[in-house]
Amino acid sequence: MKKLLTILNLLLVAGLISACSGNAGNSAGTTGSTDASADGASSAAENTASFKKLGDEPLTLTFYNTSGTFPDVEFNTLIADPIKKKYPNVTIERITPAAETTNEEVLSTYTPDIIYSSSSSHQQIVRTGAYEDLRELIKRHNFDTSRIKPILWNYITEITAGKGDEIIAIPFNSNQHVMYYNKDIFDKFGVPYPTEKQLTWDEVLELAKQLTRTDGGKRYVGLSVDNLTGLAKSLGLPYVDRETGEAALDTPEWRRVFELQKKIFEIPGYVAPDKTWNYGRDQFMKDQNVAIRVTWLANMVGPLEELRQQGVEFNWDIAPAPNFPDQLGKTREAQIHSLSINSKSKHKDEAFQVIAEILSDDGQRILARNGRVPAIINDELNKEYGLDIPVLQGKTVQNVFVGEALQEHYTHPYELEIATRLTEAAEDLAIGGLDVNSAIRKAEEAINKDVETLKTTIGAP
Repeated sequence: MKKLLTILNLLLVAGLISACSGNAGNSAGTTGSTDASADGASSAAENTASFKKLGDEPLTLTFYNTSGTFPDVEFNTLIADPIKKKYPNVTIERITPAAETTNEEVLSTYTPDIIYSSSSSHQQIVRTGAYEDLRELIKRHNFDTSRIKPILWNYITEITAGKGDEIIAIPFNSNQHVMYYNKDIFDKFGVPYPTEKQLTWDEVLELAKQLTRTDGGKRYVGLSVDNLTGLAKSLGLPYVDRETGEAALDTPEWRRVFELQKKIFEIPGYVAPDKTWNYGRDQFMKDQNVAIRVTWLANMVGPLEELRQQGVEFNWDIAPAPNFPDQLGKTREAQIHSLSINSKSKHKDEAFQVIAEILSDDGQRILARNGRVPAIINDELNKEYGLDIPVLQGKTVQNVFVGEALQEHYTHPYELEIATRLTEAAEDLAIGGLDVNSAIRKAEEAINKDVETLKTTIGAP
């Protein structure tokens, strides 16, 4: 009996020693390496399974547009309908607040899952904390950012450079500049149409002089350029210094812009007897008394299609955006329209899968065929540009791709708040009687005062 107990005890000790040596092996990374691989595979599987696949169950995701022209016809065609077609259980529902509601008010009241933005609001939304850092979602869903055009992706990464390097958005499309022109007005005054040749600003000024006149009691204006802010995009100019936040207008490049703006205002008949000097989309599209409008592509295509659906059409076309003589071959800055996820969303994974679908080749083909320039690198899509949107049928759409678009300049956190000073400067040139030097000096003084206030209200950049 004692011998039996002794044998059993020896076997028990041997077992314990074996168990301990096994644990030691784990620590040393021997047998434990196999276990760790199994654990890693299990963890990866759990991570993959931890998010819900889009379309597995009924889901409504909300969508909010903070800036940029994005009419319902485009929202439905480019986002809501394609997602519903591929994922019948998924509905993208647009939040449309009252016209005067601010982004801050909307984002404090609602929790839109997907946020659509442009440089006109990125820095503003950053301050609200509504943007989710997308780095983890990009990694989890194996989203390939190298497919996105560098001038768009580089702009996105610059927004938060040095401040945690978060990724707050995925480019949706490249909003480039073109020259729209009303062929009926050209015909009326016997002026030849622009062609695929990129014109200089001086050449466009000569056209504008021929097309600015009064006929039959109706005033016609030859040219609309989005004023100083639009012209500055030909040279990629910031409004404020990136480091100091102070005014950056007193430069040779900005002086060229101010001087060109002054020449436009000096065209006989450009400024109306009632002192009207600012002309935009409504004057080109609805009043149809502006002959040429140089502006964002997305600012006009969707609204023109909506107007067509309302039964209003006229004879217009597209030419390349003009530029200064030494900048020919380049157009203007390409504005980034982007998609982000709300940091408070309860459906972040599903929302990201929607974004990934929109950025797929098929999703971007829908954009291209309906009048938006894709965000991804795929030159073949340019050949399909505009094929599915009725308002672009018969238009010289390949002029959209004449000239190299510039990367949009870094939007300083103060820039949106001081942009009104450039509108005031344009008005000073148009009807305020100021020369270029005086207008620049006045604008700089106003901006610098604003900066001091913003440092208190917004904080240091």
